[in-house]
Amino acid sequence: MPITFSYAARSDVGMVRKDNQDSGYAGPRLLVVADGMGGHAGGDIASSTVISEVVDLDSDAVSAGEAPRRLGEALSRANSEIAGLIDATPELEGMGTTVTALMRSRNKLFLAHIGDSRAYLARGGRVTQITRDHSFVQTLIDEGRITEEEASTHPQRSVVTRVLTGTDGDEPDIGAREAQVGDRYLLCSDGLSGFVAADTIAEIVSDGRSPAETADELVALALKAGAPDNVTVVVGDVVDGTNGSTQPQIVGAAELRHRRKRPVADSPAARAAALTRNEDDGVELAEEGEGSRGGRWLKRLGALAVVLLLLGGIAYAGYAWTQQQYYIGEQDGRVTVYQGIANDLGPLTLSEPVDQTDIQVSDLPRFHQESVRQTISYDSREDAEERVTSLRVSAQQCVGLREAGEECGG
Repeated sequence: MPITFSYAARSDVGMVRKDNQDSGYAGPRLLVVADGMGGHAGGDIASSTVISEVVDLDSDAVSAGEAPRRLGEALSRANSEIAGLIDATPELEGMGTTVTALMRSRNKLFLAHIGDSRAYLARGGRVTQITRDHSFVQTLIDEGRITEEEASTHPQRSVVTRVLTGTDGDEPDIGAREAQVGDRYLLCSDGLSGFVAADTIAEIVSDGRSPAETADELVALALKAGAPDNVTVVVGDVVDGTNGSTQPQIVGAAELRHRRKRPVADSPAARAAALTRNEDDGVELAEEGEGSRGGRWLKRLGALAVVLLLLGGIAYAGYAWTQQQYYIGEQDGRVTVYQGIANDLGPLTLSEPVDQTDIQVSDLPRFHQESVRQTISYDSREDAEERVTSLRVSAQQCVGLREAGEECGG
């Protein structure tokens, strides 16, 4: 008997974050969740890049023999695309994304997974997690050093050990499963699984509601729990071939970037495939003070304009402009926020430290160390302080990994 998916995808920015870095996709042959990371300059780009590379698998009838290879190749292309974006736009250094993708070929399912997003299977009244988190706390659980309950409150629970970062060797686990009519699959970011109890998730997934109702309820529960992270949910039911959904759904960062960048295409799958392939537009960053390469040139031209203004005698106006700028740099080995611009005009210093944090630059991943030492410019103190918060998390994660004898990426 031919089968297909009946599905629903939902995503919410949550109660704390300013930007949604998650992306989700649901179609007749493909379910995907990708949780981007790397600060709000890059996480949304990384996750939506994955969607753009894998979505073609939903529009092609791929044989079961070819499916694992095609799925692996699509994610390899996504990883290469991330690497290319980072090379072209250095501000994106450090971005990455989890991926959990379920691809259907006739009655076979192929699951690709890297990171700490999750896939669950509801079958015969029982809900089981069918992915293994690639995370620091999961390693501690496997080694018997902490329990599942302790992992839920561990200070390093957000540290992932494997994601797509554009680095050679970033490869997902891929496995095959037999599809059965009546099965229900849940794919979610850790914005759900990290804040809603597993037994509550299982109860909602198996209570008989439609995929759309189930997805809505799960997102609502995450929001009720405070939703400090983005939350993305994809629910797919295995049904006979005459009862499935046909209209693909794109949610989260992928959907937002698609609406900003592309005109309406011929089909939802075609629209998704166009997400990051507009060569004329180039990379479109989420709003952040670091900006694009064009933005960096504008800042340099702005600094030059200030110098010219000062030399021309309009000193006050030029200096006032510099004092509306901020940057992050290093002072005494610590991450420090400066007001002004990282230039001097003869004996005149155009910046001063306004917040020397307790974050040691040496605790950061190497690529963040280099960025801080070269300075990172912002248009407001709020943007600079937000990046400090992100750097603090990165430093804490690196310290935890190094204490455990693990490498901290970059």
